[in-house]
This record gives sequence, C-alpha cells and structure tokens, in this order.
Amino acid sequence: METEATGKDPGRATPRSAGLRRWWAALLAVCLVAVAAYVLVMKLGEAQSRAARAAAPPPRGVPVVAVPARQGDVPVYLNGLGSVTPLNTVTVKSRVDGELTKVLFREGQLVKSGELLAQIDPRPFEVQLTQAEGQMVRDQALLKNARLDVERYRGLWAQDSIPKQLLDTQESLARQYEGVVKLDQGQIDMAKLQLTYCRITSPINGRVGLRLVDPGNIVRATDTNGLVMITQLQPITVIFTIAEDSLPRLLDKLKASDRLPVEAYDREQKRRLATGTLLTVDNQIDPSTGTVRLKAQFPNTDTQLFPNQFVNARLLLDTERGATVVPAAAIQRGTQGTFVYVVKADQTAGVRPVRIGVSEGDDVSVVAGLAPGEAVVVDGADKLREGSRVEPQGRR
Repeated sequence: METEATGKDPGRATPRSAGLRRWWAALLAVCLVAVAAYVLVMKLGEAQSRAARAAAPPPRGVPVVAVPARQGDVPVYLNGLGSVTPLNTVTVKSRVDGELTKVLFREGQLVKSGELLAQIDPRPFEVQLTQAEGQMVRDQALLKNARLDVERYRGLWAQDSIPKQLLDTQESLARQYEGVVKLDQGQIDMAKLQLTYCRITSPINGRVGLRLVDPGNIVRATDTNGLVMITQLQPITVIFTIAEDSLPRLLDKLKASDRLPVEAYDREQKRRLATGTLLTVDNQIDPSTGTVRLKAQFPNTDTQLFPNQFVNARLLLDTERGATVVPAAAIQRGTQGTFVYVVKADQTAGVRPVRIGVSEGDDVSVVAGLAPGEAVVVDGADKLREGSRVEPQGRR
C-alpha cells in the first residue's frame, strides 16, 4: 500500500505547520495586548483631560468700561455760527472847516455820550459872530428910525399934510428893515452854531478806535474818513444762523412769549463768553444756504464780546425732562441702526437696539430701548459680540 510505502501518518501535523500556528497565536496575543493598552491609555487621557478641565479656572471675559444709564434733564439747543455786531457804530467827523487844535481822547478809551473828544480852532467863527452882531446893531437902529418915521408920517397924513403914497412907502421901508434884522439874527445864530461845532463831542456811549487825524491838521466837513470811529459795546448783539428746518419750533416758542436764552462760545466751543436773550428772527430764509438769521442781545458788562468777533451761538429751545441719558461713547451704529451693549447679570454682553434723541456735550438721550440703571459699555465695545463674557472695570 502507498501509506505503508511512504511510512507517514496523515493525521499528524508536521513540525513546520505547528510552528506557524504558534507564531500566529503569539502575534494575535501581541495585537490584543496592544489594543487593550491603547484603549486603556485613551481612557486614562480622557479622564485626565476631564479632570484638568474641571480643575482649570473659567476663561476670562473681555475687559470693558460700563456705566449705568441715568435719568435726567437734557437741554435742547439750536447751534449756529455768528458774528458780534454792535448796536451803533459812528464815524466822528468835523462839521466845520478849520485847524484841529486839541484831541482829548485816548485810543481805545470808553467814552460817554456828550463827552468832549476834540476841538477845532474857534477864532474864525468868533470873528464871524462879532461881525454879525455888529450888523445886527446897525440894522436895528435903522429899523427903529424907520418906525419913528412911520409914526410921524401917519400924523401928517391924518392932518392931510402929505399924500398917502409917502406913508405907504415909509411903512414898506420899515418892514424891509424888519427883514434885515431877522436876517442878521440868522447870521448870529449860524455863527454861534459854528462855534458849537468847533467842540466835537461823542454822540453815543462806546469805545473809541484808533485816531485818524493828528492835531495841527486842517479838517473839513467834506472829509470821508473822519477823526475817529466809536463803537457801542454795551449792550451788543450777535447775528447767527440756524437751519430752516428748526424755524417752526422756534416760532412756536416765540409765540408763547418766551424769552429764549442764548449763549455765545469761542471758536473752539470750550469757553462761554456771554449769556443773553434772543431779540428777533429775520423776515426771510436765505435760499442759497437754507438758513435763517437770528439776532440776540448781550449785556456784555465784562466786554468779552468784540465787534466782528466770530462766535458759536447756542439757543436754548427746550428741555427734555426725565430722559434716559447715556454717554455718547456708548452709542454704536450698524446696518440695523443704533444700538448699545448692555452688561447683563451673568456678566455677558447683549446687543440692545435703541432710538436716540438729542445730544448735549458728551451725553445722549435715549428715547426707547433702554431703562435707567442698566449698565452700558462705553469702552471696549469693538471687541464684543452678542453673548460675549465681559469683565467690567472702572473708567480710565
């Protein structure tokens, strides 16, 4: 038989096949150990990560500055650019021709109405007065004699000693002398008036400008420059403009007979120069600028306002009572309109749409969307989003 011939048992494995089985079994065991070790390491890592997260402090919030919204009164102002305009400006001129002998004012001096400023040489007009008075005396004597002759002629005519024509001629001569005497009186009054004009006085209260003519010069009534210019400073006015859209509300306030206060500030709007009241509104709107002119009057007791000075005028139109007020820095603007970041109780920021009203300085009134006492972010809002954790800090 073949089996016998070969001498091998088919049911028994050869040494080589047995070695292969042992190698695969060892490899499988190693793989199982590796998988078990990997699973154990992963579980230990997850446990350590959870423990680390549980032990780690929560993430810090965004540092911001927040202030509570407050309730208060907000004034409503109309702002405009203006210039100081004096009520009266006078160029002092001589009304007679002559030599300027005296200048009695200092440049920049404050003068009163009627105060003597300068004097013209009066001697030529004194001579004219003497001549007129002499002519007056002569003509009065002639008039007196003519009147005596009239009385004589009337007696002779009553006696029918002279014709009526001679009496009429004498009466006419007397009336002529009466006219001459009146003319002489006019010459005397004119000479006295010229003497008065030799004393140049201030027509108004005000501030004297720079002297335009020095003593010793011949001045004439036809000179265009004059001697000096006087400008009234107390009171003084400011003419400024506002937008025509604000005119209806202003007219409503004026109809209620309210005296609206006006404040004048310097060019940088940092220093208040004076406080006055509104006088009047112009009667037309400038179509090229869409503005209307207003005039306000100021006492100017401290002379802070100067003619032709540029000022920023603020007209107090109304006052919003009990408004919700926040700093202007809290107002943010986006595609959806104006909003603020409100700091919630859980120290997170929330976006709150608001409708703003008027602004005054660094404050803005909120008409809707916010209540007094709610904290709003005024610094650091550029790093916030809805739900961002915040860490409020004090103002810097």
